[in-house]
Amino acid sequence: MTWLDAFSLAAKSLGRRAGRAVLTVLAVGLGATLLVALLTIAGTARTRVLSELSKGGPLAGVKVAAAEPDPTQIDEDNAKPGAPKDLDERALDQIRALPGVGSVVPVVTARIVVVPTSLPPTVTLSNTDVPGGFAETVVGANLGRISALPISILAGRLPTAGASTEVAVTPGWLQQLGLGRKEAASVVGQTMVLAAPRGRGRGLQGRWTKATVVGVVAQEAASGQLVMDQGAVTEARAWSQAGGPVGRFSQPSSPYAGLFVVARRLDQVTQVRQEITQVGYSTQAPENLIASVQRYLRVVEIVLTGIGAIALVIASLGIANAMLAAVRERRREIGVLKAIGASDGDVLRLFLVEAAVLGLVGGALGTLTGWAIASGVGSVVNTYLTDQGLAGVRLSLPGWVALGGVLGSMVLALLAGTAPAVRAARLPAREAVGAA
Repeated sequence: MTWLDAFSLAAKSLGRRAGRAVLTVLAVGLGATLLVALLTIAGTARTRVLSELSKGGPLAGVKVAAAEPDPTQIDEDNAKPGAPKDLDERALDQIRALPGVGSVVPVVTARIVVVPTSLPPTVTLSNTDVPGGFAETVVGANLGRISALPISILAGRLPTAGASTEVAVTPGWLQQLGLGRKEAASVVGQTMVLAAPRGRGRGLQGRWTKATVVGVVAQEAASGQLVMDQGAVTEARAWSQAGGPVGRFSQPSSPYAGLFVVARRLDQVTQVRQEITQVGYSTQAPENLIASVQRYLRVVEIVLTGIGAIALVIASLGIANAMLAAVRERRREIGVLKAIGASDGDVLRLFLVEAAVLGLVGGALGTLTGWAIASGVGSVVNTYLTDQGLAGVRLSLPGWVALGGVLGSMVLALLAGTAPAVRAARLPAREAVGAA
């Protein structure tokens, strides 16, 4: 019996028992579906998280601030003892040139007066810093690069990049109003008047701007309860500085309140932080968090892979059961094959081919179905990420997952069908013919 004969006989046998074959294929397909879907989702999630960590994500960022002055050292740039190094354009260029640095996002702040003009009905201002309002710090950053900043949306959205009449507030602002995080949405759409102060005493002036609260965010870019586009904050700060000191509203001396530096790769975060520290600036980086995230991602992968493997094992048991039933039902057929000259190896080959076909077809269908399910999950996740102002995920089916889903199912089917096939091959011809 040739391999072609074995395939032909296997096809005819499966055709005569189409119902059982379909159920067996579905069992294998279900196992492959779970395995492929879980591995694809887990792999994409891991890639996405590690991408966030290593290629622009906030978790891979190094926060840079001006270092505290050291009275024992002489700062050659400023020519006086213990002078801190300002975060200016020179510092920006110097840090950008360091090896391992992928990007640098500057953050600016300004001291302003905030007067809410519309508030939720349950809110009444009390203990304010200025009549009817607050003295507050507004944080400005390039909101067109939000994916590279440690800012997440709690309600509403971020201000539009370049807008000067939109503002986002933080949970700290909600606290000043006596509101909790669950009430964050109640301030979206409210209006406030922002004033950049200038002068001092009775000559204090304000550059007034009416702004709408478009969202509530949690941000760690700099100290401040309001977030606006960098351009609007820079203009307000420059206007105040042009009028001289304003006491408690004095603007920061350093051009930038901080820099958010992102390493090119995950394994370069520590190196980048150390290099920036050597240059003379204070740094912070979540290195322990990065290591913890990697460990937890590995655990998730192991768990999901285990679930898929269990599903395939269950499917293989279904194949073994189906093949054993086939051996019992086809004893006469086996006897006839042996009576006309088929060897034990030929019968073994026939049953293994049937098992391989069931596994191959089930694995192929399961792989396609698993990819479809993973794509559906990816679409839902992308919608959520887009609503949060973050970049979506790019779902991909790794070649090793697709190949493993198909070939793995076939191998498991062969293993599950081996015992029934061996039993069929060892069945004596006389006993098989007489058993019918």
